Amino acid sequence: MWMVFAVLSALFAAVTSILAKVGIDGVDSNLATAIRTVVVVLLAWGMVFLTGAQDGIPAIGRKSWIFLILSGLATGASWICYYRALQLGEVSKVAPIDKLSTVITLILAFVFLHERFTPKSLLGCALIGAGTLLMVL
Repeated sequence: MWMVFAVLSALFAAVTSILAKVGIDGVDSNLATAIRTVVVVLLAWGMVFLTGAQDGIPAIGRKSWIFLILSGLATGASWICYYRALQLGEVSKVAPIDKLSTVITLILAFVFLHERFTPKSLLGCALIGAGTLLMVL
């Protein structure tokens, strides 16, 4: 089931880039990011209440709070940079560079989470890197 959600995530991310590029025309990139963030917050909290997950809030530990907040800050920084890049550049160039996050994530998972690098994942990283380079040149 995780793969279905991963594919849907990729699909929605692709649509997001196109919608954002059109929507950001004539709008400050930080304002556009803020508007997008409000929509995401409303959607996320709607899902929390729709599924009854709000009952789990008191059980969240200090470590989880810290890392979820840090993750939120990283997401915010990513979105601010992404929208600025979209405003200044072409989606066909910005999106592939943004997807280098896959390579960076695998490296960080290896270093900090001690996940294994396999020959397949190394090859995949190299191909993503090479593909990104080809697309932006």
